[in-house]
Amino acid sequence: MLSSRRRRGPQREWILWGIPLAMVAIAGILIASTQRQADYADWYHHWITAAFGVGIALVLQQLPLQRLQSLLMPVYGLTVISLVAVRLIGTTALGAQRWISIGGIHVQPSEFAKIAAILLVAAVLSRHPVERPVDLLRPLGVISIPWLLVFIQPDLGTSLVFGALMLTMLYWSGMPLEWVILLLSPLLTVLFSLQLPWEMVQGPSVQNFLSQAFVDRTTPIWVALTSWTATTAFLAYRSLPWKRLSATGMAAVQITTLIVSPILWGVVLQDYQRDRLLLFLDPSKDPLGGGYHLLQSTVGIGSGGLFGAGLLQGQLTKLRFIPEQHTDFIFSALGEETGFLGCLLVIVGFALLMGRLLQVARHARSDFESLVVIGIGTMIMFQVVVNIFMTIGLGPVTGIPLPFLSYGRSAMVVNFIALGLCLSVVKQSKRLNLLR
Repeated sequence: MLSSRRRRGPQREWILWGIPLAMVAIAGILIASTQRQADYADWYHHWITAAFGVGIALVLQQLPLQRLQSLLMPVYGLTVISLVAVRLIGTTALGAQRWISIGGIHVQPSEFAKIAAILLVAAVLSRHPVERPVDLLRPLGVISIPWLLVFIQPDLGTSLVFGALMLTMLYWSGMPLEWVILLLSPLLTVLFSLQLPWEMVQGPSVQNFLSQAFVDRTTPIWVALTSWTATTAFLAYRSLPWKRLSATGMAAVQITTLIVSPILWGVVLQDYQRDRLLLFLDPSKDPLGGGYHLLQSTVGIGSGGLFGAGLLQGQLTKLRFIPEQHTDFIFSALGEETGFLGCLLVIVGFALLMGRLLQVARHARSDFESLVVIGIGTMIMFQVVVNIFMTIGLGPVTGIPLPFLSYGRSAMVVNFIALGLCLSVVKQSKRLNLLR
């Protein structure tokens, strides 16, 4: 029996090692293709960074995560300090201040903040599971600091990742599904309110917007908002203590969100952020501006057909029609040069990777390790879904890279750190099974 376990274990880890390495290999070629007409060629840095990341993963694989728990607070503190340093001495590019230059190398602290947050939130939830609403204060307090510092960089895409992994880890730790829905409910309220005349919101005209938006309450959007507010109030009444007070408070939260949303939209978000969030609905409204990325990306993917033009053969990729194609829009190069089949293989690869991570999380030897793995799986898959939806025109341009494929040193190192942590959980789980 023990020998059969030994034979079965290593065979299954081709998923955790093989899929990321295969994606890194193909990504290097795709990045080289995007730089054929460029004055520089640093595509091979993608492979060099990956090799460095593999070394880190191999080291982390040998370390039980329990031994790292004493380092979680120092690592988290260092991450927060680095995010504050970005505001003070950070490097600005593409309208955002997200990087720190160290020895000529740009480091993006927000990428490392995701791992630090996952580890500390996992430690908090494993020791203090959410059994009462007040128990939410600990994990939300941990995640809110890096989330806020990332959001104000501004980096809307990465801040969304924090929210996704927080909700998933809360649910995985045993928090009732109703509470997850209630935490998400203000977001849906914002989406409903997008149907209101947002173009009126320009600084001083916020008051005019509010006064006119509340005049006609019989339109379908108001019916939907009223129904949604009533639904969330009912969920609060059903699942929370102090039922009447909770229901009233939840209704107040939805109304407040509806009132504050246009103010945040018109004052807090930058012009380019508003364009990114809305132009995907009709990028032809600004074909030479904010919609250019989306239009060219969908054309590039569509031109690949079933089998693609061949590696290093894509003409749109060669002529650099798609901005930032080697980073956020690498999937468009994949679509043009490998076609539908190549894109399908990558999607299946990510699905297999997530399936394996779910298995690892279920069979982890402790709640802490299980939560770490599920947080990492959420981080990877959320980025995959948002990035692919972005490049095929089904979602806004958020600046989220495609794991293991998009060019980016910090993101690549973080991906392999995450892989190493998951492999450590696998190794310790197998060791425990062998002892049994």
